[in-house]
Amino acid sequence: MNNPEEKVNILIVDDKPENLFSLEAILEGDDREIFSANSGNEALKLAIKNDFALILSDVQMPGMDGFEMVEILRSNPKKRHIPIIFVTAISKEEKYVYKGYSEGAVDYLFKPLDATIVRAKTEIFIALYKQKLKLKLQTKQLKALNEQKNRFIGMAAHDLRNPLGVLQ
Repeated sequence: MNNPEEKVNILIVDDKPENLFSLEAILEGDDREIFSANSGNEALKLAIKNDFALILSDVQMPGMDGFEMVEILRSNPKKRHIPIIFVTAISKEEKYVYKGYSEGAVDYLFKPLDATIVRAKTEIFIALYKQKLKLKLQTKQLKALNEQKNRFIGMAAHDLRNPLGVLQ
C-alpha cells in the first residue's frame, strides 16, 4: 500500500508523442510521477505493474482504442476503480461521449485541452487518491489496535478466571 505522503502515479496514454509531451507538461508537479504509454497494450502493462491515481487516455489509437483498454482494465478487480479521463480530438459526437461514460470514464475532454481545467481536475483526483490511501492506512491501524485490545481483554479475562476459580 502506498504512503499518502509519497508521489502519486498518473498514466497518460496517446499514440502521438507530441500529445504525450503536451500532457506531461500540463500535469508535471513535485507530488506526482508521470508515466506515458503510446498504445492501449502498453498502458495495460503499466497499469498492471503500478498503482495510478488517474489515467488520461486518448480515445482513437491504432490497434486497441481507449474504450477497449478501459474495458479490459475495468475487468481487473484491483484496477477497476482507477479514475479515467478520456481526451479526444476526433470522437466528439454524443455517441462517443456516452460510450466513454458508460465504459466508466469520470470525464470526457475535447482537444485542444484547456490546461487550467486539466490541472484542476487532476488536483482533485490526486487529493481523492491521497484521502483514500489515508483511510486505508487508518483502517489498517484501527484493525491492529482492535486485535491488541482483544488480546489484552482475553489475557485479563484469563487472569481473572484463575483466582475466581480457586474461590469457588
